[in-house]
Amino acid sequence: MNKILLIGNPNVGKSVIFSRLTGVNVIASNYPGTTVNFTKGFLRYKGKKVEVIDVPGTYSLDPSSRAEEVAVQMLDDIKKDDNAIIINVIDATNLERNLHLTLQLTKRRIPMIGILNFWDECKHTGVSIDVGQLQQELGIPIFTTCGITGEGIKTLVDSLDLARVGSLKYKSENIWNEIGNIINKTQQLSHRHHTLWERIGEASIHPIAGIPIAIIVLVFAFTVIRFIGEGIINYIANPIFDNLWTPLLMKLPHLLGGAGFFHDILLGKLIDGQIAYVESLGLLSTGLYVPLAMVLPYIIAFYFILSFMEDSGYLPRLGVLVDNLMHKLGLHGLAIIPMLLGLGCNVPGALATRVLETRRERFIAATLMAIAVPCMAQIAMIFGLVGSYGVGAIAIVFGTLFIVWIVLGLILKKIIKGESPEIFVEIPAYRFPYIPGLFKKVWMRVFWFVKEAVPFVIVGVLIVNILYFTGFIQFIGRIAAPFIHGIFGLPQDAIGALIVGFLRKDVAVGMLIPLELTRSQMIIASVVLTMYFPCIATFTVLVKELGLKDMFKSAGIMLTSTAVVGGILNLVL
Repeated sequence: MNKILLIGNPNVGKSVIFSRLTGVNVIASNYPGTTVNFTKGFLRYKGKKVEVIDVPGTYSLDPSSRAEEVAVQMLDDIKKDDNAIIINVIDATNLERNLHLTLQLTKRRIPMIGILNFWDECKHTGVSIDVGQLQQELGIPIFTTCGITGEGIKTLVDSLDLARVGSLKYKSENIWNEIGNIINKTQQLSHRHHTLWERIGEASIHPIAGIPIAIIVLVFAFTVIRFIGEGIINYIANPIFDNLWTPLLMKLPHLLGGAGFFHDILLGKLIDGQIAYVESLGLLSTGLYVPLAMVLPYIIAFYFILSFMEDSGYLPRLGVLVDNLMHKLGLHGLAIIPMLLGLGCNVPGALATRVLETRRERFIAATLMAIAVPCMAQIAMIFGLVGSYGVGAIAIVFGTLFIVWIVLGLILKKIIKGESPEIFVEIPAYRFPYIPGLFKKVWMRVFWFVKEAVPFVIVGVLIVNILYFTGFIQFIGRIAAPFIHGIFGLPQDAIGALIVGFLRKDVAVGMLIPLELTRSQMIIASVVLTMYFPCIATFTVLVKELGLKDMFKSAGIMLTSTAVVGGILNLVL
């Protein structure tokens, strides 16, 4: 045996079982030719290194989504491998639904072991399963596990050699009759009252009760995210750059002659003889500081909260709650994930569009997020500046962005050809996450960001730096200045903030302070800065995710919608 495929329905605890079986060195990657993500790691078994693959969750081997297609392809890939086995992870509290996949797997004639996960919850839900009888019916070894506590994992590992091809015979057209017969022989249900968690679970997807619950959860989540992100920035990232990295960099100007092409490319422009990490634009200054000190802390915080919401069972409920709204925008409920991430930082929001199945959905979601979803740092700056004009001014800014998000989504749904698949997501019971598995998931996502996104950010900084050095950006600024004044009613000096906004949106908002803008100008400037273009970190990641052609289309939509909305605000305010 050299390979194990963990396969089961979504939300049956596969990831927790995977974490129990594998060590720290796991790999998250996309299945070739797709954006579907899967994870693999390794198990030491009888002195050998065995590959363990966490297959994307699937309800059936008759695929209805891209993720299910990948799961079937993975099964096809190992069909001729005599040294591969399947571990079918079954939710013991939903045996009937899970057996549909189990019976389909037995048709594949691949050695298999079944595990009844969430075994500890059976007694709380009034479910009694005769494991011996179930094993006899299916013709494969069956073990009981509790992924969170680790119960049954050692027994499972010690028994991997017992995997065998299922002996159950049935006609495909009679699968549900066969499942019914198995359930009658192996499972008994007893009456019980609803638990508090079940009542909360039902309320959180109710159209009326679910909305205030969602607001409370999200406000709390973003409060924690901002606390963690700013804490990492203030107490870890900034001290490292200020006390360790800056002294090293300040030795380079002498070596590089104090000016010139290579000096400006590596260090950027010195401000009052010092490195300004946001404005300098050097590869070794801005190129490292923006992704590692500004973006990464929020990435860590967001992925931690996202993973907690995901593993606790709330995220699928939120997706179901907003599914009707999202479908009106050409998306489905799970598109709320990149929108939520974008509120903290647009970079993980851009990366999170991968949860969507079609290219059309990813394009619409990425475009809407980049245009109408300001990051947490920018939100804080808008509150600080526009807030001085009263709550009404803040309401106009964010109300405008929300209207743009809705209207633009409706328009894109009409003009971008394609379909929005229905949301097929299992609503699991609320559970406290398995903390080691949660941290492993966060680590994998953060490592992937550092490996995949940071190089693109550095390349983006290099390109912008070269454009600055050659004077191209300054030239564009002079051309755009009359347009900025004529359409938006902003002073010519505001062009500097728009240019810097390509690097860092919150800093650009701060550059509006010395311009002494009126109330209406401050509102317009805040909306325009949010909409007109993503920051360089987001832009470079979107180029990677969407491709250059679609990114140019998205950029055209951004600039057009900004001109329209900014012009309208200039007329009505």
